[in-house]
Amino acid sequence: MHIAYSIITSIILNFGVSSCVGTGATELVNLSAELEKGNEIATFAGGCFWCTEAVFERVNGVKNVVSGYTGGKENNPSYEDVSYGRTTHAEAIQIYYDPEIITYQQLLEIFFYTHDPTEVNRQGPDVGAQYRTEVFYHDENQKKLVTEYISKLNKSGKYNKTIATKVTEYTKFWLAEDYHQNYYELNPGNPYIINIAVPKVNKLKEHFPKLVKKKYASEK
Repeated sequence: MHIAYSIITSIILNFGVSSCVGTGATELVNLSAELEKGNEIATFAGGCFWCTEAVFERVNGVKNVVSGYTGGKENNPSYEDVSYGRTTHAEAIQIYYDPEIITYQQLLEIFFYTHDPTEVNRQGPDVGAQYRTEVFYHDENQKKLVTEYISKLNKSGKYNKTIATKVTEYTKFWLAEDYHQNYYELNPGNPYIINIAVPKVNKLKEHFPKLVKKKYASEK
């Protein structure tokens, strides 16, 4: 889990990084305001939300990305409970995007490319069902697109293993604590960000250069 990774690497590097463990009130995200703005919504889980949030914040046409918890039955989950596997939730992101600039299909392609969709309950050093790969569809069209894309990937021979990504109907999304939002930008010196998140952002830039927002194109 990335809590342990951050603590261990901070000790090794003698780097003053505070632990991510903490509790805090969460709230159910109301999607109506974003829909009224003309944005559409995508909900993905693909490991640590610090990484997935950073990737999609850099995508042209994405208006906002928030980190949170979804896919579980517990109300008001805290980061401490989710990260230690004490809930059935996954760390996830909610993406609000302009469909006239970026399509859901393109978001799917970015999602599957920037994490390992064949891993079961794991991404890199983060282990547990809370780090599972899962797409939460908001309508039948999203369900159709993701199931067709998974089928295409399985037939492509790109992976040695079958795609493990679950496809689940969206229900609720609980906003993560404030200190998790924009974590990548606010904590650039965190060893986890340097070693795990930055390479994923770089994969986006290298494979989808035309989809990256101009202000991030020359980002190091």
